[in-house]
Amino acid sequence: MTDIQQKTVVVAMSGGVDSSVAALLLKEQGYHCIGITMKLWDYELVGGNVNHESGCCSLDSINDARQVCAKIGIPHYVLNFSREFHESVVDNFITEYLEGKTPNPCVLCNTKIKWQTLIERAQELGADYIATGHYARVVYNAQTQRYELWQGKYKEKDQSYALWGIKQSSLARTLFPLGELTKPEVRDIAEKYGLKTATKKESMEICFVPDNDYRRFLTQVVDGLEEKVKDGELVTVDGETVGQHKGYPFFTIGQRRGLGRGFGKPMYVVETDPQHNRVVIGDEKHLYSTELIARSVNFISIPHARGGVKCLVKIRYKSPAAPATIYSMEGERVRVVFDAPQKAVTPGQSAVFYDGEKVLGGGIIESFKRATEE
Repeated sequence: MTDIQQKTVVVAMSGGVDSSVAALLLKEQGYHCIGITMKLWDYELVGGNVNHESGCCSLDSINDARQVCAKIGIPHYVLNFSREFHESVVDNFITEYLEGKTPNPCVLCNTKIKWQTLIERAQELGADYIATGHYARVVYNAQTQRYELWQGKYKEKDQSYALWGIKQSSLARTLFPLGELTKPEVRDIAEKYGLKTATKKESMEICFVPDNDYRRFLTQVVDGLEEKVKDGELVTVDGETVGQHKGYPFFTIGQRRGLGRGFGKPMYVVETDPQHNRVVIGDEKHLYSTELIARSVNFISIPHARGGVKCLVKIRYKSPAAPATIYSMEGERVRVVFDAPQKAVTPGQSAVFYDGEKVLGGGIIESFKRATEE
């Protein structure tokens, strides 16, 4: 019996094609696989069920995962993590918006649920590893004795940006079977083996806001929110009041829609002020920042950034990485100084640090310095 055949892997099964093929490939390699679907939330609690129970965490998705596991011959279980998910992810999402930030709940879900709660449960099941259908790679560096997170080979689907929060101890127990594959190759494999999920459409929305309407979600879960934040001031970067808005939580940096008309030129949200219920607008030039501060930083491939580290930094999932230097600060914080000003740096989003395809680490954007302030 090979070492692989003696290893047990808990595979996070969402009911989509990626996790289905991840489980299939690991089973083919000889691992003892256990399919786990995490029940994270209920439509009845958060609304927006435009998919009629066909999205993530739905009965349809659970059944799809169960049928895939039956097809490839591995056990399947459903674990209820809804309490942990609401406490760690949904509550944070609400708090961040009320503080005038734009959070990325997928990052927190990966860090707190998939690579903390799930790993703890996997240990209870006697599993050696957990695996997901993310397009990313784990590489062990014998020289530094660190587990490194690398981008997936298929750059169009690379998901390393949302995985920066994984700790060394968790990364050592992680498998990414799709790291070397493209999405078309994954679908071809699923079709070849007759998996039900082969042509299943993937959801791009946040799972607990399936209609992608953040305003509806916030007003539904925060009592009296619209009344509390309505009739706020719309002000320019010079402090001139030029109108009113319907509430600072419903605006994000870089936004143009919902500002009214009559400015004579394009205007953008450049800052939100929750303390005074103000939304600050300005020209496009006011969107550019020369540096930022990130908090809750987790370094992966390097131990720290003392003395300054030259790297590439992504400030949102779809943005290109920009050259910058990062400097360690006290309290799991770093200062990021860009070589050239970057557009729409947004508190609440993630800043992720790269050396080529390798993820050095990341953190949550706390503040920024506007280029026009210098």
